Amino acid sequence: METLIMHPETKEQLAALKAVAKALKVKTQTKVSPYSPEFVKMIKDAEKRGNFKTVDPNDVWGSLGLK
Repeated sequence: METLIMHPETKEQLAALKAVAKALKVKTQTKVSPYSPEFVKMIKDAEKRGNFKTVDPNDVWGSLGLK
């Protein structure tokens, strides 16, 4: 069977999706992010600005210019 992942944008959309799943007796699983919304927003904003470094896990110090 397939897994369907949806990303509702409002509480109303979430409630409607839950109601449909319940009416159809579809199993659901709730997954909550372990990160605070402020932290996630900060990371996404930095990514949009290009204000980040990509770190090579095989050469962490070198990729940060600290070698």
